[in-house]
Amino acid sequence: MSKANQKTRTGTVVSTKMDKTVVVAVSWRQKHLLYGKSMRRISRFAAHDERGDCRLGDTVRIRETRPLSATKRWRVAAVLQRGEVPEVKPAEIGAPALETVGLAATAPEGTSGA
Repeated sequence: MSKANQKTRTGTVVSTKMDKTVVVAVSWRQKHLLYGKSMRRISRFAAHDERGDCRLGDTVRIRETRPLSATKRWRVAAVLQRGEVPEVKPAEIGAPALETVGLAATAPEGTSGA
């Protein structure tokens, strides 16, 4: 596939949980066939991120490429803008820390199973 024929899209990174792969949400508008109202559509693409420099919330440009896996048909061409995703600690928002909550399920006192 020549570079002249490759499609490009601009979208926002919505997931970085995989190794060398990011999920990019591309938003576009389409008119309703009957009513003519403009509707917002969102397409999600799995894109290859070789260096792993994309973060959640980044605006990126992706380009079409050969199939790289079962779902990846796109590569990250450029990071256009870094996203603003705040790092909030549980104590800052008033939530209890995971250590103090107690992750084991325990029965309330006086309700034995026997």
